[in-house]
Amino acid sequence: MTAISGFPERIVCLTEETTETLYLLGQDWRIVGISGFTVRPPRARREKPRVSAFTSARIERIVELSPDLVLGFSDLQADIAARLARAGLEVHVFNQRSVADILRMICTLGGMIGCAQQARALAQELEAGLAQVRLRAAALPRRPRVYFEEWDEPLISGIGWVAELIELAGGENCFPELARESLGRNRIIADPLEVPRRRPDIVLGSWCGKKFRPASVAARPGWDAMPAVRDGYVREIKSALILQPGPAALTDGVRAIQDVIAEWAGVNESRGARAPAPRLR
Repeated sequence: MTAISGFPERIVCLTEETTETLYLLGQDWRIVGISGFTVRPPRARREKPRVSAFTSARIERIVELSPDLVLGFSDLQADIAARLARAGLEVHVFNQRSVADILRMICTLGGMIGCAQQARALAQELEAGLAQVRLRAAALPRRPRVYFEEWDEPLISGIGWVAELIELAGGENCFPELARESLGRNRIIADPLEVPRRRPDIVLGSWCGKKFRPASVAARPGWDAMPAVRDGYVREIKSALILQPGPAALTDGVRAIQDVIAEWAGVNESRGARAPAPRLR
């Protein structure tokens, strides 16, 4: 592959979403190092050396790869970025926290490597997919209340882009006031009983780094009577699909959320033929 003169040709991606974006743009040949948490696309793990976790990195190994650009994400990788910058490397840290931010990240990355047109086309393709999700949501007979759990000890509710995708898919986020907080510590639900008080119809879980366990969620004191537990709508959304703020969340992630919502809506529509559905508040 011939590169356009002056643009980066050796890129290290410290998180998955930039790796996935570069593959989708057909620019994976530029990648010389990836995060060990990368699972999309699967071939990246076979083709590229793993040089970082999320809050740690093999600095010497990255320097040895002689990248002309290192891509990171958020303040959580600020220390890694600083160490790499002190080692003389060029570093760019994205901080996308919303659907619009994700689309802008894709366009910005495309511009950085001389592929602005391809990146805009990818962003437009993703936007078109989200429009289809929105249309499907508009046809739902009811909108369920959805609680998304990002961590269990302590309880942490979903981040901004997750909350947006829940709403776009046809749900009502149970903790909209917390979704505005970018840091996990600011999304902690201090009183676990606040969740059943908000009566979610669906509980979606994605515990970053460990398997979500619906049975343990259902067994929490005071949670057994809430609609989601009573009706069996405590489900996992794989973290690789939804907790990476990149193309995965805007495609497979939002569709996984909508599949659960559509299932719930279909069941409740059939129930409504026999008895009036309770009004959502």
